Amino acid sequence: MAETIISLEGVTKRFGTFEALKKVDLTVALGERMVICGPSGSGKSTLIRCINRLEEHDEGRIVVDGRELDQDTRNVAAIRREVGMVFQQFNLFPHLTVLDNLTLAPMRARGMSRKDAEEVARLYLDRVHIPEQADKYPAQLSGGQQQRVAIARSLCMRPRIMLFDEPTSALDPEMISEVLDVMVELAREGMTMIVVTHEMGFAREVADTMVFMDGGEIVEKATPAEFFVQPKSERTSLFLSRILAH
Repeated sequence: MAETIISLEGVTKRFGTFEALKKVDLTVALGERMVICGPSGSGKSTLIRCINRLEEHDEGRIVVDGRELDQDTRNVAAIRREVGMVFQQFNLFPHLTVLDNLTLAPMRARGMSRKDAEEVARLYLDRVHIPEQADKYPAQLSGGQQQRVAIARSLCMRPRIMLFDEPTSALDPEMISEVLDVMVELAREGMTMIVVTHEMGFAREVADTMVFMDGGEIVEKATPAEFFVQPKSERTSLFLSRILAH
C-alpha cells in the first residue's frame, strides 16, 4: 500500500448554521491523483481549502504529510510550504513581472537567493511552456497563460502536493486545454494532486480516484472506470447525466 499523505477523519466545517462539510472521511495516497466533482455548493472547494488551512475546520482531524492541522501555526506554515494551490482566479501580483511573481515565495518562505529563485522560476516557466513570458506583466498575458504562470508559481515552492480549485472555470473555452495539458503532464510525472473540476475528459484521462460530493458529504468514491460506467448512487448518475450532456 502506498503511503497516506493526506488524511481527513470526521471533518466538519460550518459557516454560521450552515454545515458545508459533514463528518467527511478521506485519505489520499502519495502520488495519487484524485478528482472531486459535484454540484455547486456541495463542499468541494471548502474541502480542499481546509487541507491548506485557508478555512479552519470545526471538528475532526486533518493530517497532511505527517503533520496535523491544529492550532499550532508552525504546523500550518510547514504544511503550506509543501502544498501548492491553484485557484479559479490567478491571484498574480499585477505590479510584478511574471518572473518576480514566481521568485517572491521561494525567496521569502524558503530563503532562496534571487539567483537560485530565478533559475527555478525559469525552469518551471519552461515546464508550463511559456519561458518567453518571463519579463511581461500579468495584464499582458491571456487568461490561459496567466493560469499557467499561477501553476508555475506553485511549483517553484517544490511542493509534494498540488491542490487545484476549478482551475479552468474562469477561462475562455479555447484556453482551457492549454491549462489542462500542463496538469496532465504533472499528473503523469507522479505529483500528488487533488483537483476540483467539471472537466470530465481530464478526469477520465488522469484520475486514479473519482470523488462525488453533494450536500457536504462524500456520496461516492470510485475508480474512473467504475464511476463513469457504473455509478452506485442515483445522485451520481443524475449529476453525470447532466454534466456529460453538455
